[in-house]
Amino acid sequence: MTQSLQEIAAHLDLANHHAGATAEDVKEVCANVIKYGFNGAFVNPCYISLAKAELGDRAKVGTAFSFPLGQDTLDMKLFATREAIKLGADELDIVPNNGLLLTESGFGQYRDELRVIVEAAHEARADIVVKFIIETGLFLEGDVSASIDEKDRGEFLIKRSAEAILASGANFVKICSGMGKRGASLNDVRLVKEAIGTAPIKIKVAGGIDTITEVRGFLDAGAQRIGTSKAVEIVEQIV
Repeated sequence: MTQSLQEIAAHLDLANHHAGATAEDVKEVCANVIKYGFNGAFVNPCYISLAKAELGDRAKVGTAFSFPLGQDTLDMKLFATREAIKLGADELDIVPNNGLLLTESGFGQYRDELRVIVEAAHEARADIVVKFIIETGLFLEGDVSASIDEKDRGEFLIKRSAEAILASGANFVKICSGMGKRGASLNDVRLVKEAIGTAPIKIKVAGGIDTITEVRGFLDAGAQRIGTSKAVEIVEQIV
């Protein structure tokens, strides 16, 4: 059954993570979130308080940090977690240190970082929504010339990351920051779903998603949330 505009909009996060984002840009994002019924406004950390003031309880305020590289120290990420919650964020999209996945010796540190951040977030606010971002393009570029061994390793690393995110107690596995080598793919969603099975953790996708056809494809594949700067354009394609 075809979903209505309201049903589609509820799955969308309208984002502006541009380096040149202004207060007026954020106010426009918030106005469109209210107008179209999007899940939330996702803004850079300096605009969390402004977005919260604009939206109140009418929609979620989300932010992203250690973004897009993920290679801040754990203490920096913990401070950012607590600060974002203190400023009024309802949802946190966090980039873990994906580089740690590339070496066997780094995996334990990767897994521990996720767990410690989730614990700190829930101590600060019990109902905070935590998402960790797998930059899948680091592991699987989607290059048809890649060898079978490269593809197998890339798929293994994506699944291993998703399993660690699940074990951390996070609410979402997010696929791609939107600022990496590529955006999320349907194959990425398939791999994450294979890793998490029927566990009660959700999937968010991002990165160059700007058509209703793409949105419906990701929702049908099992994603529950889509981050995009083109949410308005997407819902206006619904007829």
